[in-house]
Amino acid sequence: MAKQYDAIVIGTGQAGPSLAARLSEEGLKTAIIERKLFGGTCVNTGCTPTKAMVASARAAYLARRAADFGVLIGGPVSIDMKKVKERKDAIVGRSKQGLESGLGTMKNMTVYRGHARFTGRDTVHVGDESLQAEKIFINVGGRAFIPPIGGLEDVDYLTNSSIMDVDFLPEHLVILGGGYVALEFGQMFRRFGSRVTIVQRNGRILSREDDDIAEAITGILKNEGIDVCIDTGAYRVENRNGGIFVRMRCEAEPHEVVGSHLLVATGRRPNTDDLGLDKAGIETDERGYIRIDDQLRTSVEGVWALGDCNGRGAFTHTSYNDFEIVAANLFDNDSRRVSDRILNFGLYIDPPLGRVGMTEQEIRASGRKALIATRPMRRVARAVEKGETQGFMKALVDAETKRFLGAAILGVGGDEVVHSILEAMYADVPYTVLQRAVHNHPTVTELVPTMLQDLMPLE
Repeated sequence: MAKQYDAIVIGTGQAGPSLAARLSEEGLKTAIIERKLFGGTCVNTGCTPTKAMVASARAAYLARRAADFGVLIGGPVSIDMKKVKERKDAIVGRSKQGLESGLGTMKNMTVYRGHARFTGRDTVHVGDESLQAEKIFINVGGRAFIPPIGGLEDVDYLTNSSIMDVDFLPEHLVILGGGYVALEFGQMFRRFGSRVTIVQRNGRILSREDDDIAEAITGILKNEGIDVCIDTGAYRVENRNGGIFVRMRCEAEPHEVVGSHLLVATGRRPNTDDLGLDKAGIETDERGYIRIDDQLRTSVEGVWALGDCNGRGAFTHTSYNDFEIVAANLFDNDSRRVSDRILNFGLYIDPPLGRVGMTEQEIRASGRKALIATRPMRRVARAVEKGETQGFMKALVDAETKRFLGAAILGVGGDEVVHSILEAMYADVPYTVLQRAVHNHPTVTELVPTMLQDLMPLE
């Protein structure tokens, strides 16, 4: 006989635990299920560990540049990868343990460890037990997508998850993919001391970003000694003499690379293929993402899908916002919607990219009249003082309403600076409000109003 609950939460990513806590506070008898790692991707293999390693890599980068600032440290900079991993693991461990212990002490809460599968619309099986509830919330996240690449099945390769266990320095890391995971790991391991080659099938990295952004980031990576092979078309991998051989084309020319290790960073896929969704009648799209409406409800009444598995965000902050939307609608009489959300995210190479709203190419495709302004970071005093002048700022404004349409800040502090524009977009105020703001000097943000003085028609 099934155990009865008011609510069941499947998965402990960024949405699940917060939602479970709110359900518990509202007096609902709640079960939360986790099959492997509490905290999901962000805590275990995503944001938390990778940014900890990015910080270690940046420390190495700055140490090598110390003489540029008049600081003499003597001798070559060396990296202890075991200590890099130990530091990362300690940070992850604190987050994961805090989350797990917190869930275990909540009132009205029962924690289950195991793989959950639907056996009906309102019933979930975990291990030897069957659980039933009127409300079920799916927060199962995603994993690395492994494409059909010739020879890959015969080669040992790393993903964004397994590379977290690396406590040594790869001699030559070959990375398949040109997205955010590929670029962050590429720069990181290059700064640790590995030779790095990035292999991208498309004509450029970051295919969803504007050409000028992709070109600038390619330059940043190449300046650090990273080989970037683009427009490769199909490629094949194989073991050869103890290394991993990649045969491809690079910018239309035949090319071969032999690396010591291979990282496959070609995208993500949702963890929905072994949930028994068909038993519950829950619809998915052709890629396996759970179909939802504007308030995260699935095709089945009483079932919601939050986070990466619904295909409407794939970021920690959007997953948490999914929780906020569901909680607001259930308990606060506040009709919040996914469509109220403004796209924003960061790429955590160094210098970082902060992005919000539409890209320039999306605005051009829409046919709307717009204004554009740019400013190179070499004309930002704070960047010059810090010796970090790579990149540029770009803002796009609707020519008629004077509202921001989008922005990209590639440069020191760009991941933070972009929020000033994001907040103006949420406030739905004209760009002149931000243009007339008086910011602290010296900062990077103070040059956003200056940049806006140079708005001109997007032609």
